[in-house]
Amino acid sequence: MAKRIGYSIGTIYNVFGSYDALILAINGRTLALWRDHLVRRLADVQQDRLRQAIAAYFEFATTHRHAWAAIYDFRLPEDTVPPERYQAEVRAIFDIVVAEVREALPPARQDEAEPLTRSLLATVHGHCVFAMNGTFAILGEKSPADAAWQRVQEAVGILT
Repeated sequence: MAKRIGYSIGTIYNVFGSYDALILAINGRTLALWRDHLVRRLADVQQDRLRQAIAAYFEFATTHRHAWAAIYDFRLPEDTVPPERYQAEVRAIFDIVVAEVREALPPARQDEAEPLTRSLLATVHGHCVFAMNGTFAILGEKSPADAAWQRVQEAVGILT
């Protein structure tokens, strides 16, 4: 990478401090792009906002396949906490989705929004991974985003 951008490896390490910090900086930028994509996608949406958020997830993953996958492929050592800035990028996306889930839930269940959102993100992510790696095609699923939306509706209790 250093050679490609015209810098020495030493310069990269001087700027970022470590390989892990470099990868976190790259992945943090990807998270910021993803957050911006989600915000733009939801900006003028009045109905089916959760469905649009799912569509935005699939769109971003498809459009930025390798950068999106890199977020999930990278692991810090177990005793290392990601920098606050990185955690804030992850939390920003999560908070957007939590707000959408909370809005979709009936008032009596709105306190479930955060834990439910964690599970729903895992569900949507799993559907997206299976779509992108071809597993759903093998299994005969023709519309993974719609299948993810179906699971979200079931969990939130908004089946129509």
